[in-house]
Amino acid sequence: MVKYTTSEENYIKAIFHLQKQATQVSTKELAGALQTKPASVTDMMKKLKTKKLLNYKPYYGFRLSAEGNRVALGIIRRHRLWEFFLAEKLDFRWDEVHEVAEQLEHVSSMKLIEKLDSFLGFPKFDPHGDPIPDQHGNFPIQLK
Repeated sequence: MVKYTTSEENYIKAIFHLQKQATQVSTKELAGALQTKPASVTDMMKKLKTKKLLNYKPYYGFRLSAEGNRVALGIIRRHRLWEFFLAEKLDFRWDEVHEVAEQLEHVSSMKLIEKLDSFLGFPKFDPHGDPIPDQHGNFPIQLK
């Protein structure tokens, strides 16, 4: 498993969420979402493109590649499992879990995450009601 820096993972996750709303994500949109400067975003986009995690054309925008989406889903999975754990096992209030899960989502041990998932009984949704992707990046079907 390739390891990414906390900063790289934060960018990947932010792009994943932003690209749901638009065909391409702009440097300005991502800078706003991450509360950073556009120049910092441009530098990171070059790094992520080199790692084949996104498709990026200067002045046009970017989207995650298939590999970037896979990495993003792994980060989201870890985050939501940690939120579930914090709320259900450690009695954190649901409005407290996000901040702590933001830190824990960067723990990249697959063995730990799989054991956590099993320990929790393979939950399908986090305390906020958001679906938790499985180890293959698939979301549970939501019935409305």
